[in-house]
Order: sequence, then C-alpha cells, then structure tokens
Amino acid sequence: MILVFGGTTEGRKAISVCDEAAKPYYYATKGDLQKVETVHGIRLTGAMDQDSMVSFCKEEDIKLIIDAAHPFAEALHQNIATVSHNLNIPVIRLERNYSEHEDNLLWFDSYNDAIGYLENNKVDNLLALTGVNTISKLKPYWEKHTCWFRILDREESRSIVTKEGFPFERILYYNQGEDEAPLFEELKPKAIITKESGESGGFNEKIKAAQKLNIPVLVVKRPTLSPFFISVYGENGLRKQIEKLLPDFFELKTGYTTGTCATAATKAALITLLTGEEQTDVSLTLPNGEWVRIPIHSTRVDDNKVSSTVLKDSGDDPDITNGQEIVSTVCLNNSHKGVRFLQGKGVGKVTLPGLDAAIGEPSINKTPRMMMKREVFKVFRHLQDRLPGMNLKTGVDITISVPNGEELALKTFNPKLGIVGGISIIGTSGIVKPFSSEAFVASIHREMQVAKALNCERVVINSGAKSERYVKAQYPDLPSQAFIHYGNFIGETIKIAADLGFKKLTLGIMIGKAVKLAEGSLETHSKKIVMNKEFLMEMARQSDCSEDTIKSISEMIMARQLWEIITEKESAFFDLIIHNCYKVCSPLFPDGELVIFLIDEEGKMLR
Repeated sequence: MILVFGGTTEGRKAISVCDEAAKPYYYATKGDLQKVETVHGIRLTGAMDQDSMVSFCKEEDIKLIIDAAHPFAEALHQNIATVSHNLNIPVIRLERNYSEHEDNLLWFDSYNDAIGYLENNKVDNLLALTGVNTISKLKPYWEKHTCWFRILDREESRSIVTKEGFPFERILYYNQGEDEAPLFEELKPKAIITKESGESGGFNEKIKAAQKLNIPVLVVKRPTLSPFFISVYGENGLRKQIEKLLPDFFELKTGYTTGTCATAATKAALITLLTGEEQTDVSLTLPNGEWVRIPIHSTRVDDNKVSSTVLKDSGDDPDITNGQEIVSTVCLNNSHKGVRFLQGKGVGKVTLPGLDAAIGEPSINKTPRMMMKREVFKVFRHLQDRLPGMNLKTGVDITISVPNGEELALKTFNPKLGIVGGISIIGTSGIVKPFSSEAFVASIHREMQVAKALNCERVVINSGAKSERYVKAQYPDLPSQAFIHYGNFIGETIKIAADLGFKKLTLGIMIGKAVKLAEGSLETHSKKIVMNKEFLMEMARQSDCSEDTIKSISEMIMARQLWEIITEKESAFFDLIIHNCYKVCSPLFPDGELVIFLIDEEGKMLR
C-alpha cells in the first residue's frame, strides 16, 4: 500500500498518478479543508506525529511513502524521514520546480536571519507573503514595526491571526490568480518577504511584480530535506519511481523515447568532455517542462571526444528499440557555432522531402533536436564559472548512433519513407506509453471511470501529448482527468465512453491518424495500417482538387504533407476527411454529442 502526504498542487498530481492504477492507496492531509477529488484514494485527515505514523504504517503494511506536502512543512518532512529510516520504507519526494537563486534577491536561511537584516537596515512597512503560519516566526519584527500579512480567506487562518494577536486591520486576503502589482503599488512597502515556494507557489510572479517596482525582496530558503528521499519533479518521474519501487502497482510500465535517451547520452557525454567527470545519471527537461533522471549505461573517452550510452527503456510497449544502445558522441568544433547533428551508425539519413529533418540530414526529429540543444546550452551556462574559456558560441558536434539500428530499421517503415541506413530518433513527449496491448485498453477504461466518478459530463480523447496540448485550450475548465489518450485504439475508446454513459465526447486527431480513420480503420497503429494514397486521391477528386494536387498526393510519403499540398481553395478536402471520420465514429457513440477536431501542425483546429 502507498501512503501519500499531500494538500498541495503536488498532492493533486500524486493523486492523478496513483488513480491510474485503479488500486487503493492512502492520501493524508493535515486538515480537512484541502479539497481533493480522488477515486481510488482513501482520505485521511489530521496531523500525524512520529508514533502515530509508525503505527499506521505497520498496521496498513505501507510499502512506499510519497511526500507531496508543502516544502515548508518541516515537522512533517522530519517525521517522514525518521519513520522511513526506522521502518525501512522508501520515500519519493514529489518536488516543485525552483528558480535559480538570483543575485538581486536577498536570501536567508531562517526567519531570524531575515529579521536581523530588517532591523539592521531599519526597514519599516514590510509586506509579508509568507503565509499565516509565519506570523509567529515574524512576531519579533511586527511587534515593533509596520507589517502587513496576506493570508487565505478562511476561518482557520483567521483563528491563527487571533491567537497570535496580530492586528486584523493589517491583514490582506489572497485571491488566487490575482495580479500582484496593484497591491504592491497601493501599499508601497519598503520591502517584501516571501518563501522559496517554487513555481506552483507563485514565486516567480511575486518576484517579477516587486522587481518592476524596485521593491527589495527577502527570500527565506526552503528547508533541506533528507538526502535519502528520492526526488522527482512531475507526474512522469513519479510514475517511473513507483514502477521501480512497487513493480506490481501499475499493470503497465512507461518508458522513454529514443529522443529522450539520445538527449541523456548527449548531456552525459558533454559534461564528461568538459569536466572529465563521468556521469552515472543525468537530469533533463522533458518537452512539458518536467525534470527526469536517466541512468547512463557507459561512457568512453577518446582524445577529443566522448561517447555516452543509454539503454532504451520502452516500458511495456512492444517497441523494437527496447533494450538497445542509444549512443551520443560529442566533440567541440570551432569551425562553426551552435549545435550540429551528424549521422552515426544505425541512424537513418533522410532522402525524401516531407519529414522533420531536411534531405541529407540524420533522421532526428524536431523535438529530440530541441531537447538536445536545450541541454547543451544548459551545460554551458552551468559550467561558465568553471570553464571561462567556453561559451554558448562554441560549436558542438553531436553524432547519434544505434549499433543495431540498420537491422532494426528493416522492421519499420523507414525504407518506404526514404530514410536509409537506420532508425529514426523520435518522440514528441519524451515518454513512451504502452499503446499496443489489451492492458492499455484496460487502462483507458480505468481512466474513463475516474473521469466519470469526478462527474465530468464531457470527456476529451486524443492521440498523445501534442494533440492534447492543443485541444486542452478549447476546454480550459475541464479537469485534467477528462483528457484521455486513446493511443491507436480510437474505436475501443469511443465504445468505453458510450458504455459508461458519457453525454459529450470530443475527439482530437492529427492528420496521420485522421486519414486512416476516415477510411474506416478504428485502430491506427502504423505497424498494422498504412496510409492509403489511392483513397486520399479519390477524396481529393470528390473535393474538386486540381490534377496537380492529386499528383502531389500520389508522390507524398507522410500524411502531414497534405497541409502543404492542399491549397486554401481546396479546403473542402479536409472537411470531407472530418465528415468521413464522423461517419465511422458516430455509430459507436449513438446517444451523445460527438465533436471531432482535426488538428494541424501549428495547433489550428478544424471541425
């Protein structure tokens, strides 16, 4: 059993991940005011001291603790650390993202240190954005000076104000999402004090507003956590750690794309090249902004270059690259600036137009290239002080290799796409979810049940991270649980929605899957269904497209080329695609409202 300590934004993320397993777990908060919606979680309220935590963990056979509590819940973190050590229970710490310590902010290890600074510099009229529980910590200051506190508008907070004797006329109430600047302009404080609360605590917004008005900002650093906690920075990282520590909790395991593996290998090789320090693992940023840590299998140092290897982990997805070596060889090259990608053994070369990479380039898609460039620039920034001779204008050559890639490519569509010599380095989200098994359909059913239990009237299904990002903008008020990936199982997903009695269903689909669905294929995996150009040419004729357009369709190799081939005057072609998709899907959802969005490469939605 898993025990989650929450009550924060991170707590809700932990719920989202744990609910995917459709198995019971415990979710504990200090008070009962934190509203949470969980389908499979068993809610606990009330602070636990060490003794009660030990008793609970023993009685309920807790195998894993997830600490998703506020970073300044110091007593709780310490209790968790002690109980973890005594009972040998691993702890995953679901962390927030924190900004680097800017030099133009005033950083303090404690509230007493901050008070000392305020007194020494004779600062009066302080605005405290540190929360109601810090009124007692700042009492030595506000008893002598003008001080304002902003708190949450609830009885629990007001009772603390009363208990501490702080004057209510200097209490301000916080409205979530409000602009900070008007309050700062009205009060004109001589200084602002806040906590290092991270992105989800609104830290950056407070700092920007204060700096714009030239108001000094004092920041109390977040407490140091136990070094034995396993830190993760988002939902993907949390799930991977749960899979590792409790292998039976999820039926299916996630993995990482070849693009993520290549990025990790690149970062490890570059760090070793610049510092001589071999890496056992590296952190990197996924396209959604989450940090994950990837283990490094091996590193080889040559005269002026370094090669690092990551073993591809596809989770439970039947991917032909699972377990394969993804190798990145990095060297510096002052003959050019920036990052250059070179073709290594087992990585294909592009020979036809219409793909993410130009003709003659190695087949490394746009997102992996962006990820690798970002990590290269981050490494140079972090090492500038240690290596003053290096800068971001130094040329970097990156050669990605897959030793068995040429043989593996024969089992893919790469040869038909004009990609010769190996596989492609791909991935839009950085994460591999197992789309190709009965268990995945079962996981869709569980996610639908969660959405239903949360009283979502509409459920929005989409193929993956990219399409979901675009379609979410159409429904900003829906909870995250209402957005579900169908992978390649469009038909199965629609049937599940109908069986569970959803009244409204939105299908977001990109052109590659849409052309297969329009022809009647409710399962759209590229290993089973290929694009039918004859069908598309007939659709073009029915839409009164020109003969030049029809000829271009006959020569294309990727469905997304249709966005370039079809002219603005021939947009009826896309209307017909959507119409056919609707004809195929609507019989599976007979008693509700079905909406279909066709999404182009820039996120434009056609309906």
